[in-house]
Amino acid sequence: MIRESFSAKDTFNIGKEIAANAKPGQVYCLSGDLGTGKTVFSQGFGAGLGIEEPISSPTFTILKEYHEGSIPFYHFDVYRIGSDDEMEEIGYYDIIDGDGVCLIEWAELIRDILPENYYRVTIKKDTEKGFDYRTIEVVAEE
Repeated sequence: MIRESFSAKDTFNIGKEIAANAKPGQVYCLSGDLGTGKTVFSQGFGAGLGIEEPISSPTFTILKEYHEGSIPFYHFDVYRIGSDDEMEEIGYYDIIDGDGVCLIEWAELIRDILPENYYRVTIKKDTEKGFDYRTIEVVAEE
């Protein structure tokens, strides 16, 4: 699936729409250059799960957990991860196989420890089509 976004609001709403269909145990791996809208997408994803508290990228904490929505939401930002051992220390393996849905920003950095099945979400800019234009591609990886 490829969706077009012409604004931050569109990106938010696409994230919200995708999360509305999320199920426990699913993993969404979010990739895109800095400034492409990963955090905005994540905020929409949280809203789609019924989470009302503000969602921010867990750049320095690696993981933020939200339990107020329809299912638990585990939001990872692994940009600063130095090794797979660090992921084990924060409980990654228990969470990834748990009762919630996971969204992992910069997932390509932990490719070796991703689950067998996940959704790859790639956000790309195309400034020739406009400053706020993005394509958001969602692919099931099996």
